[in-house]
Amino acid sequence: MQIITGRRVRSAATVVALATAALLGVTGTALACHTDDPRAIPTPKNVSTCEKAKLPGTEISTKDLTFTGGTEKDKYLNITAVGEGVTVTAIVVKGGDGYNIYEPGKRGLAETPPWEKLRSPMNGGGKQADISHWFACGEKKTKPTEQPKPSEPTKTTTAKPPTSAPTTTDKPSETSSAPSSTAVPAPNVGGNGGNGGGLADTGFDNAWLLWAGGLLVLAGAGVLVLLRVRRKAN
Repeated sequence: MQIITGRRVRSAATVVALATAALLGVTGTALACHTDDPRAIPTPKNVSTCEKAKLPGTEISTKDLTFTGGTEKDKYLNITAVGEGVTVTAIVVKGGDGYNIYEPGKRGLAETPPWEKLRSPMNGGGKQADISHWFACGEKKTKPTEQPKPSEPTKTTTAKPPTSAPTTTDKPSETSSAPSSTAVPAPNVGGNGGNGGGLADTGFDNAWLLWAGGLLVLAGAGVLVLLRVRRKAN
C-alpha cells in the first residue's frame, strides 16, 4: 500500500484550487453575459467592427437601413427594411458586459426584415441592459451604370421629285371652216350712161377699149398662125 506524502497532498490541493478558480471564472463570465433571446448569441466584452467580431462582410451604413430605436437608453432595435442591393449577414447589438450576435435566417430570425426587438445581453444584475451601440455586417452591390447606347447615324433621305404624268393640254378644237366668200354685189347703176350698164357713167365714152381688145386678139391669132406655118416649112 502506497503512502501519500504531505507534498503530494499539497500538490493535489493546488491543482483542485486552480481548476475551481478557472471554472468559477468561466461560470462568472457566462453568467455575466447571457440573454433571454434565443435568436441571439451572447458574447462577452466589447466589439466595434465586423472583422473583430469575426463576422462575414463589412459594416453597412445606417443610411442603407430603415430602423427605429437602437440609440442609447433604448432597450430594443427594430430594422424594418434594407436598401437596394444590400445583403445583411449579421447584426451586433452591444450593451452591458457584452453583445448579442443576430444572423438572418438562423436560430429563428427571419432571412429578410422586419427584424424586431433586437437587444443587448443581460447585465450582471440579470436585467436587460441599455443599448450602447450597434452595427450591421454584410455587403452592398452597386447597380452598374448603364452605358448610353451609341446613337444611330442619322439617315439622310433625299426626297425624290414627284413623279406625275405630264399634263396634256387639250389642243383647241380646230374649226375648219372655210372663210365665207362674201359676194360683192355689182353696183346697181341707174340709167344708160353710154357704157351698156357696165361702168358708172362719168360722161366719158370708153367703147374704143373694146375695139382695142379685139385687135389684140386678132394680132395674137395671126402670130400663132405665122409660127405654125414657119414650123411646117422647116
